[in-house]
Amino acid sequence: MTISELQTQSRSLSGIQATSDSLHLGNYIGALQQFVEQQDTHDAFFFIANMHAITVEQDPTELRDRTLRTAAQFLGAGLDPEKSTIFVQSHIPAHAQLSWVLECLTGLGEAQRMTQFKDKAGKNEHVSLGLLTYPALMAADILLYQADVVPVGEDQRQHLELTRNLAERFNHRYGQTFTVPEPGILKETAKIYDLQDPTAKMSKSAPSPAGRIDILDEPKVLAKKFKSAVTDNDTVIAYDPEGKPGVSNLLTIYSAFSGTPIPGVVAEFDGKMYGHLKVALADLAVESLRPVRERTQELLNDPAELARMLHIGADKAAAIAETTIREVYERVGFLSR
Repeated sequence: MTISELQTQSRSLSGIQATSDSLHLGNYIGALQQFVEQQDTHDAFFFIANMHAITVEQDPTELRDRTLRTAAQFLGAGLDPEKSTIFVQSHIPAHAQLSWVLECLTGLGEAQRMTQFKDKAGKNEHVSLGLLTYPALMAADILLYQADVVPVGEDQRQHLELTRNLAERFNHRYGQTFTVPEPGILKETAKIYDLQDPTAKMSKSAPSPAGRIDILDEPKVLAKKFKSAVTDNDTVIAYDPEGKPGVSNLLTIYSAFSGTPIPGVVAEFDGKMYGHLKVALADLAVESLRPVRERTQELLNDPAELARMLHIGADKAAAIAETTIREVYERVGFLSR
């Protein structure tokens, strides 16, 4: 790809927090597979959000390890440093620098109205200022790179709207500086639910790991989870999210892995028992995730190569971020060094 071709592409930016040893199936289908497609259609930036992770208490050794594991899974899933910019958030000081400027543009009431802040504050005895100002850091993540589009789920849509407001507010006060990003999802993705509670989205914070498929699960563990998935007392394999959430979730996952539309999957298992669907899905998932797990493990076993790839990404990201922060500092009236 030539430089001129790259410049005509819309720039996108996405990140995932480094708060677990393994990303789960919802992350893989809803995010990572999308990321891999984006790098062929966009000037794509992907980062591991380790700064966001410390809004709640983290073990330092565990955070470092999880940051590397998340980066390895990005690459294991197919992200290519030659096609996209892959980096660790804390490697770019400009994220914190711009966050402070944007915090000074954000009203206290705006921050307190964020749904995620109210939800998390209600669940934690210790509520940090970082949890309150999290949206300003998220805005900095996006605006530093002049992103045109930010694929977001519903849980982050409010934060992106604040980002847009802050970009417009800064541009109005100090002159045109930031691209105002648009929300965007390249395609509709399937929602993946917990295998033990198919009415709840698959999540790293689920009470039981038995309902969560981690993409680094060993094949035997992964297969056992699918074979133990909650279904219902019926025997008919049919797609009915309201009446048959467990079976419908399995059909959705099978469709995502196989590329077969759900009606085709239903037809494939017409007249068969739930056990047939579970076994077939377990085999399909094991084989589909095997190359991701193996490539991730290769990278974790070669920390020098993983560090080299992240260094390349950090250099590419820093070149853009530092240009932006210099312009921001100039516009707000900070003295140059």
